[in-house]
Amino acid sequence: MVKTKKLSKKEKGEILQILSERFHENSTRHKGIEWKAVEAKLHKAEVTLYSLQQMESSGGEPDVIAYNKKTNTYTFCDCSAESPTGRRSLCYDDAALQARKANKPKSSAMQMAAAM
Repeated sequence: MVKTKKLSKKEKGEILQILSERFHENSTRHKGIEWKAVEAKLHKAEVTLYSLQQMESSGGEPDVIAYNKKTNTYTFCDCSAESPTGRRSLCYDDAALQARKANKPKSSAMQMAAAM
């Protein structure tokens, strides 16, 4: 059983502030989407907020890029200009990591995702 990881009230406030600032600084990414609506959904989505915080803490820049009216869902994407420093030099999965002979990375993307 996977334990849901939760953010403290302070961490929630911090990530929401970062996301709000990025949202307003990059309005061309999400024309027609209002921050208040996104924020209201995020307050109810603990797992999503945690994932966004993990993206941010590993050097990413998550931002809203779309809204689906049918499902009433927002799509977030890492909008950093290059691979975040905390997510570089990884193999895809454990099999690829084990098969690597030279310049072996410390981990795999699948291991990192599972840890998040």
